[in-house]
Amino acid sequence: MTQALPKRNEAFRAGETALLLVDMQRIWLEPGADPSHPERGPDHYFYRQTSSQTIPNQERLLAAARANGVEVLHTIIQSLTEDGRDRSLDHKLTPIHVAPSLPEGLPVASLAPVGDEIMLPKTSSGIFNSTNVDYLLKNLGIRYLVVVGVLTDQCVDMTVRDGADRGYLVTCVADACATITQERHDIALKAFGGYCWVTDTDTVVARFNALEKTA
Repeated sequence: MTQALPKRNEAFRAGETALLLVDMQRIWLEPGADPSHPERGPDHYFYRQTSSQTIPNQERLLAAARANGVEVLHTIIQSLTEDGRDRSLDHKLTPIHVAPSLPEGLPVASLAPVGDEIMLPKTSSGIFNSTNVDYLLKNLGIRYLVVVGVLTDQCVDMTVRDGADRGYLVTCVADACATITQERHDIALKAFGGYCWVTDTDTVVARFNALEKTA
């Protein structure tokens, strides 16, 4: 008998669900911290969006995940070496280099790892390409991968597509992601929406809270 295929939006399961925060670092989220874009002041759309919506929604998701036994993982763009010689060719060409000693390379305080939550440095857009996250998720028994972060049309996009290709049921929380413009955000969600379930923070928080009752 052929086994029925799962639905992308099927209910999460206790012990099989993880929340992955993508690149929620000070260097990208604090106005003036990113030397590559000095022209972006505090009134830039991206900073207004992340401070008013993206970060607060991720704080809610983190609280619900931690309260209900959801595995939490963090990824940051960070070289393994101070001079960045280990970076991908793409990051050298761009150029992107966040040294391991740079304080601004760490997550913003309200989203920082607690306890023994895993944080993985990467030097590519897709976490599956430059870290052992696939190995870790499989060791942890994860089937449902909830993705939030920045940028929607770059690192989040790659994470969603690669996660789907590796057999995870991926959820993208649209209002807990952001990119440089609203237009780019909306186009990205439409482009990779076929690889995941696109939903909102309220829905995922409710699902995380429901896990406690079934654990």
